[in-house]
Amino acid sequence: MQKKSRTYLLLLSAALLLSGCGINNIPRLDEQVKSAWSQVENQYQRRADLIPNLVATVKGYAGHEKDTLAAVVEARSKVGSMQVDAKLLDNPKAFQKFAQAQSQLGTALQRLMVVVERYPDLKANQNFLALQSQLEGTENRIGVARRDFIQAMQRYNTEIRTIPGRWWHSMLYSELPIRENFKATAERAEQAPAVKF
Repeated sequence: MQKKSRTYLLLLSAALLLSGCGINNIPRLDEQVKSAWSQVENQYQRRADLIPNLVATVKGYAGHEKDTLAAVVEARSKVGSMQVDAKLLDNPKAFQKFAQAQSQLGTALQRLMVVVERYPDLKANQNFLALQSQLEGTENRIGVARRDFIQAMQRYNTEIRTIPGRWWHSMLYSELPIRENFKATAERAEQAPAVKF
């Protein structure tokens, strides 16, 4: 009986020591990264869902701005045709391609907003104003979701590069890679989008 008690006490002590040493940090941080990425995808989907309504409203007022409207629709369809899932986080090339497609969509939307400035009746239309407000709010949410994702990614990558996380990673979680983060693209970071009329 006393031997069983010691065994249970030893197992309990080992469990307590392991739970406090960071062995679970890597999977916990990995799940935070995945959760943060899901929120980024959620906001991108919200933006994609708003675009057809926005384009239809603008088309009613500015039908002759076909090039700009076509660029928005094309960028949206390009983003919509991409296969996006959790595996995207583990593939830096696919991740970069996805980020670039989202950047192109953002640029097309900026061009559309510049076109809208030329149509006072459109700017006063309640449907357009509501859609524009929702789109602006969504763009802000995308920024927040990206920031949260970047922070989660930073915590995860730091954990698997520093001790004791580095040891746990090499012993138990070697299948979890260091992950790529968002990078600003040249067209969005260094220059304003070109608008041609």
